[in-house]
Amino acid sequence: MVIFDVENPSEEELRAIDVHVLLPQQEPFVMIGTLVHFDETLTVTETEVQKSNIFVDDDCFSASGLMENIAQTCAARIGYVNKYILKKGIQLGFIGAVRNFEIIDLPHVGDVITTRVEVKEEVFGMTLAEASITCGDKVIVTSEIKIAVKEQEGA
Repeated sequence: MVIFDVENPSEEELRAIDVHVLLPQQEPFVMIGTLVHFDETLTVTETEVQKSNIFVDDDCFSASGLMENIAQTCAARIGYVNKYILKKGIQLGFIGAVRNFEIIDLPHVGDVITTRVEVKEEVFGMTLAEASITCGDKVIVTSEIKIAVKEQEGA
């Protein structure tokens, strides 16, 4: 039973949520750690880069891992809305397009990255968002992403 204001959750309440309940992905393909902010347009996750991550190469989190981290931050947003606000199941999402994906630096094992996804537009099951990843105070990735959400069967 949810005992917090799902429309305006605190960071502490969000950190208590196991991200696995928000995502269609499961280990070893989970690329986000903790949901730390949710509102109508902005979703933020924090992730510690683990040596065991399948996208870590030479102690660095790869470009593929960073892109998947952004996509799963989008998925966590959709999963949160579905589970806590709309009271429905997890929906599958697909990357529809990526534009202006720029990597300034790769994070290393042990680094904590913060991923921000800001929704710019939602139309017909498509979400257009701007994303950035920071490590400490440094922006290390910027991108635009379009996510398509598959309608649930029988919906």
